[in-house]
Amino acid sequence: MSGKPTAARQAFGAIAPKLAEISDEVLFGDVWERPQLSKRDRSLVTCAALIALGKTEQMNYHMPLAIRNGVTQDELVEMTTHLAFYAGWPSAMSAVTKLKELFAVANE
Repeated sequence: MSGKPTAARQAFGAIAPKLAEISDEVLFGDVWERPQLSKRDRSLVTCAALIALGKTEQMNYHMPLAIRNGVTQDELVEMTTHLAFYAGWPSAMSAVTKLKELFAVANE
């Protein structure tokens, strides 16, 4: 791959080059580009899944991406509130911590 290294290659390409390659080519090069869902909707679904699964580390990448893809701060908060009753209170509280960090940076 030529040009600027992708986010995947920068983040973990040195330790897991094949995973970075398939992340770039399959996940972000194919799945995220499918026209059946907008990137905004894919971001909303992805953030919901991360909250439901308690994958807080991945929220550091996907919540800012959701904002760039058109999801509003209010929508992220409302989604988190809604998920508290379906995915569990602790999962929602962990997500709120990540949202506070994101919003602090975004509102500086």
